[in-house]
Amino acid sequence: MLRLFLTLPILLTACLKDESVSGYAVPEAVYVLQDLDGVDAIATATLGFPTRGQVIGKGPCNGFCATQTLPYPWIEIRDLVATKRACPDLAAETCYFTALQDMTLAEVLGPVLILSNDDGRKMVFRAQN
Repeated sequence: MLRLFLTLPILLTACLKDESVSGYAVPEAVYVLQDLDGVDAIATATLGFPTRGQVIGKGPCNGFCATQTLPYPWIEIRDLVATKRACPDLAAETCYFTALQDMTLAEVLGPVLILSNDDGRKMVFRAQN
């Protein structure tokens, strides 16, 4: 009986639906940036949500990982850690990483992911498997 009591919270947690954007995103999709603040993306940048609370992707130069645990439709990308490779697109990458961390709302519309904030900033991504 004690064993059941101790394992019950683990079992219940495993059954709960992921209420973060990870639970609403296209499973195993790589989202490719299409538009940043109304301007077509000039460099390739990606975003993915492989597991609950985890964010991964690639900026124009470097891969990154971060955390995100807020319930959908909110998003807060934090603890972003990127590799340190230099390339000619570092300015675009800085812009991308800054924009990601500024976003506060997420909207998943089929293969389209829109991140936005109250200041009018917006990022539009399209899923590619």
